[in-house]
Amino acid sequence: MAMSVGGETGDDVPMSDINTTPLVDVMLVLLIIFLITVPVVIQTVPVKLPDVKYQVTQTKPENVSLSVRGGPGGTCEVYWNLQKVSSKELLDRAAKKLKDQIAAVGGVQNINDENMPEAHIRGDQNTPYKCIGGTVFTMQMAGFARVGFISQPSLAGK
Repeated sequence: MAMSVGGETGDDVPMSDINTTPLVDVMLVLLIIFLITVPVVIQTVPVKLPDVKYQVTQTKPENVSLSVRGGPGGTCEVYWNLQKVSSKELLDRAAKKLKDQIAAVGGVQNINDENMPEAHIRGDQNTPYKCIGGTVFTMQMAGFARVGFISQPSLAGK
């Protein structure tokens, strides 16, 4: 940036005019950038999302039904069928259930998708994630490969 000192009249007063040429250059560059990028941002990729369909839960005797809810003071309450269990009891019962099922079918080599027990978890809407996540983790640690969630479908029209 240069500053002009003096004028045609010969007095030594600095000029107070602003050189707007660099400002116009910057604005033109920004305008060109926006003209190039806006069509790119506006373009969308068509995506067909899957329709949600509720499948009827097949209740088999070897499946485990768990209910999880938040307790007082931020604690978690887990119910095996209708009996309240702690995390240790849940792990022990789940491991025993899986061991008994393997023994009932004649060994690990006879386990398949039809006779593999599943864990079905029902969670209250107000249940903290740590309770649901902890239950899923405990069931997976016990050896359950299939852990699913039971939900209630929303009413049509709402």
